[in-house]
This record gives sequence, structure tokens and C-alpha cells, in this order.
Amino acid sequence: MKRLTLMVLLGASLAGCAGDPVKLQQNHTYVLEWIGERPLIDNSHLTVTLDDAGRAYGSGGCNHWFAPYTLDGHTLTFGGVGSTRKACAPALMEQEQRFFKALQTVERWDISPIEQVRFWPAQGKPLRLWPEEG
Repeated sequence: MKRLTLMVLLGASLAGCAGDPVKLQQNHTYVLEWIGERPLIDNSHLTVTLDDAGRAYGSGGCNHWFAPYTLDGHTLTFGGVGSTRKACAPALMEQEQRFFKALQTVERWDISPIEQVRFWPAQGKPLRLWPEEG
């Protein structure tokens, strides 16, 4: 009985120390780390910002992109992605196209155990993002 009481007290004290759960924030920029099963090319910088008017935008690593989005609880979907038309190295262009395609398959979001934001498609691995510092 003492062990059970100790565990209950320990659990309650740890719960009291926990901060607020991490949320997907509008008007905040997130930096992409992985697209599905592949990490990003070194030194490429892909970002996602969701404004409060239903518009998403950011950097695709080469071009600026934009798309409508819908956020309802943990349901998240993106409409057609548009972008500027700057040309970059072929590897960056391929990565950017994978990113744009992946965005359009997103159906929901969550927060991982390491507090990383994940955008999940119907099938496969998620896009993984970190809040931008600053």
C-alpha cells in the first residue's frame, strides 16, 4: 500500500510541474526538419506559417509558397499550393516539389513526445517541424 501511495504522490507532483501542452500556433513560423521518411538537404530552410485568416505560407527552400488551409481541432488540410518560380539546384527543386506534394496530403496534426509538430498524411510518415526560434 505504501508503494501505491508513493506512486500516486509522485505522479501528482510530476503532473503539477508539467507546463502547458504544446499547441499548433497560428501566426507562428515552423521550420521543417523531415518530409516523410527523408531529412532535408543540409542548409536548406523550409518553413510553414499558418495565419489566422486561413492562409499558409513560407519558404520551400528555393521559392516562396502559399496555400489555403483549414484547421479544426487536430484536423489540418491544405488546398492547392502556389509558389514563385525561381530556379535552384535540381536537388533543392526536387525536395521543394516533394514538400508541396506532401502538404496537400496532410489530414491531421499532433505533437510528438519530444514536442515536435507533426503533419500527418492519410498514409505514410509525417512532415516534422520545430517552432522557429526568435
